[in-house]
Amino acid sequence: MTIDKSFFADKKICILGDRDGIPGPTIAECMKTVGGEILFTSTECFV
Repeated sequence: MTIDKSFFADKKICILGDRDGIPGPTIAECMKTVGGEILFTSTECFV
């Protein structure tokens, strides 16, 4: 699967990670490679 990087260009991004899944900072590192502005990153516990 290929991601069209232009989709995220000039977008504002809020990231909610999962404590038992993928943490927010890990998702943020991946999103930095496709562009956009990361406004918020958090890792939560969804029970």
